[in-house]
Amino acid sequence: MKLERFKQIIGSYAGLRIAVLGDFCLDRYLEIDPQRAETSIETGLPVHNVVNVRPQPGGAGTIVNNLSALGIGSILPIGFAGRDGEGYELWNALKTVPGVRLDHFLRTPDRRTFTYCKPLVVKAGSAPVELNRLDTKNWTPTHAELEAKLVQQVKDVFESVDAMIILDQVDIPDTGVVTKAVLQSIRGLAQTKTALPILADSRRGLRGYPPVIFKMNASELSTLTGAPQKLSVQDIGAVAKRLAAENLRPVFISMAERGLLAAIPDGSVHSVSALPLRGEIDVVGAGDSVSANLAAALAAGATVPEALELANAAASVVIHKLGTTGTANREELRVLVAA
Repeated sequence: MKLERFKQIIGSYAGLRIAVLGDFCLDRYLEIDPQRAETSIETGLPVHNVVNVRPQPGGAGTIVNNLSALGIGSILPIGFAGRDGEGYELWNALKTVPGVRLDHFLRTPDRRTFTYCKPLVVKAGSAPVELNRLDTKNWTPTHAELEAKLVQQVKDVFESVDAMIILDQVDIPDTGVVTKAVLQSIRGLAQTKTALPILADSRRGLRGYPPVIFKMNASELSTLTGAPQKLSVQDIGAVAKRLAAENLRPVFISMAERGLLAAIPDGSVHSVSALPLRGEIDVVGAGDSVSANLAAALAAGATVPEALELANAAASVVIHKLGTTGTANREELRVLVAA
């Protein structure tokens, strides 16, 4: 990408309003100093002494972090946190992210705050080592009253945003933010504003989603369409092309070390190869950086190939950030994509 074109796309980010609808989590990193290891007198078990706690927005919050790193002017989270300690931490972590407006983010006493508690052994001169995670989730359906409030928040922002990103992070359907009722509201609204980039990603797959921009990995594409697993890049393109024609929206496929691919309704398929590795990697957060960069670029008027190039570079930046769910800023992207 030419430097002038890069500047043109990135330069419009400050004027964008992007909504992020989905499951916001608290990522709580517990940094453990192995030099301070002890043995419990009472139980005889090893004691891990935590010397630092790093709370940061996770799940859909990771997308928010990436949009903020890009300099998006207004970022509108739509989701909920519990009225618990973790919810307090999540609310305050989101509040400190530049560009974030919390007018549409709900606090509720009826749900627990989705939390990933990540113990990390941090030793000078070595990459952090993550121990077994401790998760807090909701196991029962989100009730109708909260669903109705979420639907109203979506309606309130829809006419004023330049793009919307949907992230469904929960393992059990209808226990989080992106419930059937919320998706039904998106279906109706999307029909009234067909040019608005609405990008959806779900860890359970996108079956039953309205025809918006789909973003998924190659395995999820096969599951959704009934295609064989472990397809070649050419076959992934052919399957994605049929799905794009059916939805009348672009389809984006992440292919790990094979890069990214996009099919658009006009029948064309575009792909970019993954950039070379530059050291140790951690893939956590790479997919969310792709979602953020695709939506931001498309909202700024980038072509699909340009959006792919920027998202591919962002993923390359993020996977090289260890011990955290990282982001990619403008300068880091410029180094990788702007000639």
